[in-house]
Amino acid sequence: MAQTLTDTTLAAIERALIEEREVGAQRTSVMTHVVWAPPDWLKAAERTLAGLSERHPSRTVLLTPAPRRKDGLDAVVDVRKFTIEGSSRAIGSEVVELTLKGSRAKAPASIVTPLLITDLPVFCRWRGEPDWQAPQLEQLVAVVDRFVVDSSEWEGLPEAYGQLCGLFDRVAVSDVAWARTEPWRARLAGLWPGIRRIGKLEVTGPRAEALLLAGWLRSRLRRKPELVHRPGKTLRRLVVDGVAVEAPAGDPATASELLSEQLDVFSRDPVYEAAVKAA
Repeated sequence: MAQTLTDTTLAAIERALIEEREVGAQRTSVMTHVVWAPPDWLKAAERTLAGLSERHPSRTVLLTPAPRRKDGLDAVVDVRKFTIEGSSRAIGSEVVELTLKGSRAKAPASIVTPLLITDLPVFCRWRGEPDWQAPQLEQLVAVVDRFVVDSSEWEGLPEAYGQLCGLFDRVAVSDVAWARTEPWRARLAGLWPGIRRIGKLEVTGPRAEALLLAGWLRSRLRRKPELVHRPGKTLRRLVVDGVAVEAPAGDPATASELLSEQLDVFSRDPVYEAAVKAA
């Protein structure tokens, strides 16, 4: 059963983790997964994590800033157990949900660093658009190996892509919006060699995915096709010079599946970086 700790300390959180692990689950963490989730994004973050733990056993540290509250640290500590098929044993994914109150919201690295598992990679999923000048962003980028965003959550496009480019030489960056374009990029690549003369790309879907697809074509083809964007909740239609592109087969991946894919990647993606710069 999860433990709820109010106005707690890091030492108390560590003790709670030990107690939770002792209740029948073997720790098999393969990473530390840090999630920055402001209050408006907390429910979405929890839903994604619910579908992720069994795929990637990890220590997840979910950070929710509450700068207007009195200084302090609240925590919910849990070990989610998954039975190993054909065995009486279970593996455990550790989840620590932290509310950073008052001045604690400005110093997430000092709280996260003691909770990192030694010698394992550290991923950070940042929900929503970062405040690009905020100390919280600078601190977390400095302590993680991979920084995962979803630029379809951002309002400041395409200008925000310029800010994102400033992180490329500091941390490996993944973008869930870019991952969503993969099946469509395969369709566009299948139009070679005719697509090298593309003049206009029409995209129905989120603005981020439209910009990234156009940026990808610009960076690969060394030309600047006109982009016509029609808003949509999902990426559902591409038209190249008046001809509709055949839609990819199958259902789109879920948020948990897309994030799971990013947690399997450790190196930089130069194709993605070039697409962002061109976007």
